[in-house]
Amino acid sequence: MSAPSVTPESFPFQAEVSQILDLVIHSLYSHKEVFLRELISNASDALDKLRFRALTEPELLAGDAPLEIRLVPDAEEGTLTLEDSGVGMSREELIANLGTIAHSGTRELLESMKRAGKTDASFIGQFGVGFYSAYLVADRVVVESRAAGSSEAFRWSSDAKSGFVVEPIERAKVGTSVVLHLKEEQKQFLEAWQLEELVRRYSDFVAYPILVQKTERVGSGDDAKTETTFETANRASALWQRPRAEITEEQHAEFFKHLTHEGDEPLARAHFTVEGTQVFTALLYIPEHPPLFESQDERRGVRLFVKRVFIMDDCRELLPPWMRFLRGVIDSDDLPLNVSRETLQDSQIVRTIRKQVAKKVLELLEELAKEKPEDFLTFWRSWGVSLKEAVATDWESKERVAKLLRYPSSKAALAAGSVVSDAKGAYEAKDAADAKDAKDVKLDALVSLEAYVARMVEGQPGIYYVLGESEKTLASSPHIEALAKRGYEVLFLTDPVDELVADALRSFEGKPLVSAMRADLKLGDSAEESSRAAHAKELEPFLARVKEVLAEQVAEVRVSARLTDSPCCLVVGEGQHHAYLEQVLRRHGREAMPARRTLELNAEHPLVASLKAEFERDAASPRLVEWIELLHDQALLTEGSKIADPNRFARRLTELLQLAARAVPGGAG
Repeated sequence: MSAPSVTPESFPFQAEVSQILDLVIHSLYSHKEVFLRELISNASDALDKLRFRALTEPELLAGDAPLEIRLVPDAEEGTLTLEDSGVGMSREELIANLGTIAHSGTRELLESMKRAGKTDASFIGQFGVGFYSAYLVADRVVVESRAAGSSEAFRWSSDAKSGFVVEPIERAKVGTSVVLHLKEEQKQFLEAWQLEELVRRYSDFVAYPILVQKTERVGSGDDAKTETTFETANRASALWQRPRAEITEEQHAEFFKHLTHEGDEPLARAHFTVEGTQVFTALLYIPEHPPLFESQDERRGVRLFVKRVFIMDDCRELLPPWMRFLRGVIDSDDLPLNVSRETLQDSQIVRTIRKQVAKKVLELLEELAKEKPEDFLTFWRSWGVSLKEAVATDWESKERVAKLLRYPSSKAALAAGSVVSDAKGAYEAKDAADAKDAKDVKLDALVSLEAYVARMVEGQPGIYYVLGESEKTLASSPHIEALAKRGYEVLFLTDPVDELVADALRSFEGKPLVSAMRADLKLGDSAEESSRAAHAKELEPFLARVKEVLAEQVAEVRVSARLTDSPCCLVVGEGQHHAYLEQVLRRHGREAMPARRTLELNAEHPLVASLKAEFERDAASPRLVEWIELLHDQALLTEGSKIADPNRFARRLTELLQLAARAVPGGAG
């Protein structure tokens, strides 16, 4: 076979690739040997893909070439070659896979990582380009490859300084060879014994033989000769098929890194076999942190194998959608080898697998919450939104998932041994001896719904919550004043999806979930209701004037039962979204017309009394109109909404301050 008569072509690296290479070459790494894990992982993927394609294109394996990976050290040349008999790459694939990065936002992320000093080698694999870790030990890399089904072969080469060169070559076999021209100080990786040790440490679970070339002198004198042999360095058996007791923590950690290219170890795992009408084995991991990119490379999901044969990456049909945080392998004995995504969607076998996996993962999370609460909180901070999604969308699992929900609350910090997160001090700290300031707030304290119900005060009718942008603002929300006075705990919901979760859940252990910001909030006994009705009757003309001034800005004006310290608040009517969710929807381009709220006034507040007096003195007073509008703006701010005219608000506030200053003895004018 002769190579095409085409001259070598030079290409520049994409800017993001240059930045990754700069991080690799000019940063210090304590574990340079990870390059071998990354390159073996890529070779294993290439073999998986060839094996999968051969299911429908059997001629690709017609030559009976063994599916294997070879490591060939050459001390004389100072090179280490990693060969695989996998699917190979075409010219276009060499350019695309080794010269560009598909993730949007990569450049900004790399720059922020560099500024923060986060230059650990484990980050490189997360960009889907673990190949570049080769430059940890090499100053020049040459890749020769022939794609399956093609007679053409090409060479890619680069010293990582400016760009790369691609040229046609002759190559007899399908597959890829990566030749590392090792740096002088990295020549220890030419020792066969060290390569074997690294393979056993990082890649023992790879399902293909990893052969290490050994060279030794046999005989002596003139009869001495050099013999070359290849010895298998790994067990070459699927990790998930081994007995659980035989798998070490280190092997689990390395397999997780092989699957995900993440530097951290998994937070938790589940390894199980289900036998019955269907038989399958699963080895699933929960990562500690979300991926760097939402559209992470395809190795991020759960891999499907059938009878130990790789079928596809990221097989989402095997999991409920909310469990997409899982990484790992599911190996079925019952699915056909030629299964497609279309077949998976209508498969009873897949539905059974999905149901069993969901059950096992829920058991894992429940065990984590009970036995390792700190680890569970780490999971919650990274993946809590997935559990919220489950409550809103997975009716079969929602009751069990609801027990895993965690929220900050007005009493969670107190229960955790800190002072309570209520800026008004309506809740008394049981143990504030160590608190330097009564406003100290432990905002990372979280409560489960079970714990909330267990410590509800006698007679408390429901589970109360408020929704807003931050725990700190919700802790001082006027909507919770009457609840605080009664000693009721209030959950602080700061995620926009929390409103959907509360609407889907509706109740927990027979206790309804109640928004303290809803207009239909029921509080108080018959005596309080009678007092409120009397205030409403007395204030009726004034309330009508307030509604007249605000016109279409509010749906109703009424006396409040929830306010004790603040003069006013806006509450949400039936079928309306909370203000926070409305704002988020609008920021994301979703239709969310602002709904008219009900304005509630605290009849016993001095400010409301003063406004009533001004109304009785002169109902048409321009100053009264200004003050009513200013009061409404204040209510908008406290619910977290924007006011229509900030400049006018500032001018009114300034005029009010000037008026107050003149009333102070010795004040101006």
